[in-house]
This record gives sequence, C-alpha cells and structure tokens, in this order.
Amino acid sequence: MTHHVHVIIKGKVQGVGYRNWAYSQAKLLGLNGWVRNLSGGEVELVAEGPESALHSFVNFLKNGPTMARVTGVEASWSSQHAPRYSDFQIKR
Repeated sequence: MTHHVHVIIKGKVQGVGYRNWAYSQAKLLGLNGWVRNLSGGEVELVAEGPESALHSFVNFLKNGPTMARVTGVEASWSSQHAPRYSDFQIKR
C-alpha cells in the first residue's frame, strides 16, 4: 500500500523559493510526486511514500523556507495499491 497526500499551502509562498525548498525536502525524505504554483498565489503539491515520511513532510510544509509566511496547509490523505510517481518534480 502506498500512502498519498495532496496539499494546498497558503500565504506568502510564491516568489520565496518555496517550490525548490519543497522539492529538496521531498528528495531528502525519499518521496515522489510534484509541486507547482497556483494562479491564486497558493502552492499545490502531491506526494507519495511511507506514511511517517509524509507526516514529517507536511509538518515541514507548515513552516516553509525562511522567506515564506505560511498561513494555512490543507492536506487530503489517501492510500493506493501502486505508486503513481517515480520521482519528485517541480511543475512550471
């Protein structure tokens, strides 16, 4: 079983290196998925991997990099039989 989380991060999270920082954190934790900016100023990401690593990742996302000001993190959790992603990417 593969654990999966879909996250929307709100606040000052664009123009502060948030996507690159999230990418680095995901790679350190061995997670796969993607991260992208949304037109409304939020950052969206999908990650999959071990449940404990995903919980750590979501906790990291609540703070973000130094210049970010996170005001909210909405996480939706699920499980699936097979992984969907083979790496972690920054979507443009």
